[in-house]
Amino acid sequence: TGILHGWHNRGSSGESQFPGITGVDRRMERLHLEIVTGERIVSSQDVDVIVAPGEDGELTVLAGHAPLLTTLKPGEMLVTAEGDVSYIAISGGFLEVLANKVIVLADTAERSDEIDIDRAEAALKRAQDAVIDKPEQVNLSMALASIRKSQARVKVARRRTRLAKGIGSKGSA
Repeated sequence: TGILHGWHNRGSSGESQFPGITGVDRRMERLHLEIVTGERIVSSQDVDVIVAPGEDGELTVLAGHAPLLTTLKPGEMLVTAEGDVSYIAISGGFLEVLANKVIVLADTAERSDEIDIDRAEAALKRAQDAVIDKPEQVNLSMALASIRKSQARVKVARRRTRLAKGIGSKGSA
């Protein structure tokens, strides 16, 4: 993906402020990210890197990305801003990239600090049990969507817990 963005050729010193990504110049342009649901604006900030759960796989967006409109599946969105990493659970939606502005229209979106891990784990168990216990009474596609949404919430909440304990990369939950 990096070659499509051209960030290997931006005269980088090779140092990186992004976990696991080399060759990114610290002085590069930034993106403006807006994450919006039907109820609220979840985030509106300038960022360096966005990794989103696209329908066809993870999608990394850097400044200078080509215009894009794509669908998102339930999952974890990683956002890096000035070396701080944050995670957002989304339940699906759309991502648009246009002129260094990224708009995510999500069905639901929660920052890791908004997720109660006990409730998220209970919701995941309920969704799994519904499929196992009464498969004939369950709309399978809706049940699987509920499971994926719950899995994303649990994963993001667990990242916050690991980061709070000092395990993992630098950043905010």
